Amino acid sequence: MIDRDLPLKKEISENIKKLMKRNNWTQLRTSEKSGISKSTLSDYINCKTLINPGNVEKLAEAFKVSKGDIDPSFNQNPVDISYNYDSAKAGNFTVKENSSPYYVKDVGFQKVPIVGTISCGEGILAYEDIEGYEDVPKSWMNGAEHFFLRAKGDSMINARIHDGDMLLIRVQDQVENGEIAAVQIDGEEAVLKRVYITDDTMILQSENPKYPPIIARKGQDIKILGKLKRNFIEY
Repeated sequence: MIDRDLPLKKEISENIKKLMKRNNWTQLRTSEKSGISKSTLSDYINCKTLINPGNVEKLAEAFKVSKGDIDPSFNQNPVDISYNYDSAKAGNFTVKENSSPYYVKDVGFQKVPIVGTISCGEGILAYEDIEGYEDVPKSWMNGAEHFFLRAKGDSMINARIHDGDMLLIRVQDQVENGEIAAVQIDGEEAVLKRVYITDDTMILQSENPKYPPIIARKGQDIKILGKLKRNFIEY
């Protein structure tokens, strides 16, 4: 399976390694300074997972650099949006590049459902309990189908995923080993776990030592619904 995020993962990895070298920090020291677990930091450096916005901010604060120095997707071409009240209500904006100190990226948005219950039959997902919708920049979507899940419990807390966090999931039925995915077991509610696959076994690993891994055998009704792309923390 092609990892479409691999080029970005590699660039982020190189940025983190350069900043660690510049500060003469080990992975352990970087983990301590940023508050990111050593295993999660190692996943970023080894290009296993794509860093989430919250951890970009933590690393940027630790290294005292901009977020774009960690994740280049934070670098934006500044544009000025000029509008009046009536135009704003109608969604009509005039965009002028580099003409104001107030900047915003000119991106379209797409509504993504916040899903409570999912069914999956013949490879087709059905969202049976939609809480609402969130607007997401189309540039994040890359033409793929996405949905939001709300995190429940503390089983993924060491991946900085907390109860109530809103998780953007890209629909796909395969992931690389070590990636975090939404998985449905025996048609029940989707769970979020780190996935490891062998020839006849799928291991679903929590990021909290209180919870043992779930081991699914070949032939069991288990489906990967999608890959975790971003974690949105609401304040």
